[in-house]
Amino acid sequence: MSYYQHHVFFCTNLRTDGRECCQNAGAAEARAYVKERVKALGLNGQGRIRVNDAGCLDRCSEGPVIVVYPEETWYTYVDKEDLDEIIEEHLVNGRPVERLKI
Repeated sequence: MSYYQHHVFFCTNLRTDGRECCQNAGAAEARAYVKERVKALGLNGQGRIRVNDAGCLDRCSEGPVIVVYPEETWYTYVDKEDLDEIIEEHLVNGRPVERLKI
């Protein structure tokens, strides 16, 4: 059994060479929002959900990006409504959000 039911990684990479990157799309703020929402809902901790930063996940052109393990589900998002949908549908109810998958 995995230590966490779901482990959520947000690419928060900042590229300094002018190429697209998740950090320029507000990834750090999005990660902080999801981390706080998961905590507020009492879903964090061992056996539950962990939200982490990740270095470059090498999909910035499709981003910003999140990957959820152990399902290996990749998402992009635009706003807090998208993030709330990922929390509610995937992390709480176990149903991947098809419209946000990449």
